[in-house]
Amino acid sequence: MKESDKKLLGQYLPAAAVEPVAKWIVSYKIHFTITRSRRTKLGDYRPPIRYSNHRITINHNLNPYAFLITFIHELAHLQVYKQYKNKVLPHGKQWRETYRKLMLEMMQRAVFPADVHRALEKSIVKAKASSSSEMELTRVLMRYDEESQTETRVEDLPPDTVFITENGMRFRKGEKQRTRYKCLNLQNNRVYTFHPLTPVREVK
Repeated sequence: MKESDKKLLGQYLPAAAVEPVAKWIVSYKIHFTITRSRRTKLGDYRPPIRYSNHRITINHNLNPYAFLITFIHELAHLQVYKQYKNKVLPHGKQWRETYRKLMLEMMQRAVFPADVHRALEKSIVKAKASSSSEMELTRVLMRYDEESQTETRVEDLPPDTVFITENGMRFRKGEKQRTRYKCLNLQNNRVYTFHPLTPVREVK
């Protein structure tokens, strides 16, 4: 990989992660793209079926630690595909074991700050990923987002508060059911569930 390409990676990754990520991209001949922000996903992996190379895309607006974790997530999909093709579940046992191994390798390089490192231990290393531990990891990663410090999230709102989502829909916050909040859509009177960390705008 050219030094100019590594310099570009350095704009998105923690400094200590640039070299190993560059080696992975070269060794697996990955067509790697830093793409626009996507609402439904942070990253994406495509196997070499329609294309000649493995393809990984990562959203450009992630903080360095979220960017790295997302890359490792997609790299785990690549490694699982190479070994099993489409014969296993996308996030099944094989993927979890591969992801854990890759993450351990990266954590040994002391790439992550202490709070992210601890959250990763809970969600990846010490136990199987659970909804609560993954939410804790997401919450910790958000500390490093420039815009997240000023955002209002569903969990920040008192019960019965009316809020507006990114697409302009109005909801009234309801009770929490396990890991998500039940909220009433005031335009069609239907109930939807929201992740606690969903950014919204409160209606005063």
